Amino acid sequence: MVTHMGSEWLEKRKRQMQVHQEAAATVLHARDAMRKTPPNNASNACCFCWCCCCSCSCLTVRSDEETVPRGIERRTDALAVCDDSPKPTLEDARSWSMSFERLMKSAAGRGCFRQFLRTEFSEENMMFWLACEELKKETNKTVVEEKVRQVYEDFISILSPKEVSLDSRVREVINRNMLEPTSHTFEDAQKQIYTLMQRDSYPRYMNSSAYTDLLKDLEEPKTEP
Repeated sequence: MVTHMGSEWLEKRKRQMQVHQEAAATVLHARDAMRKTPPNNASNACCFCWCCCCSCSCLTVRSDEETVPRGIERRTDALAVCDDSPKPTLEDARSWSMSFERLMKSAAGRGCFRQFLRTEFSEENMMFWLACEELKKETNKTVVEEKVRQVYEDFISILSPKEVSLDSRVREVINRNMLEPTSHTFEDAQKQIYTLMQRDSYPRYMNSSAYTDLLKDLEEPKTEP
């Protein structure tokens, strides 16, 4: 009797695994098809619920292929990695080690830190934080609703390759806030991502060759032409 029940349980598990694998294959196929669709007709969701709050079965399947490594250019010049932001002064760069808050208040600091996050495949955390900052500056209701939708699709939707890591409590808050979008819809999520960067990525950046090389380059005296 026990052996018979054990066999039934194994068969049931096999059927469940087969169903999950087939579902995952279907989602990946659909995602590939969407990527090939022209931008004007593209969609980030496979159902009509743009905020992905529905219970569509396609939203419950994740795949390792969602985390697609971004192309990274390794550059020897430490200053070159900050070329998307103002060049920091030596005093400015040194102050970043005092606190994460100092780094985030510096435009050059955010730029250099973002480049470091890119090497760790977590640049989306800074991108999301910056998007929330821009959203909070908006006052036009129509524009706010459109930006909220875009931020959700880019960073909250589980179908996005740039999805940020949020706990279930914060996701529930977001889903409630989506019913009446405001410029502070993602406030809790922004705080959680800020804390994640502060506790996780910031210490590694401070101990990285990217930061130490940057300080060395800034300390080197300028040579006369």
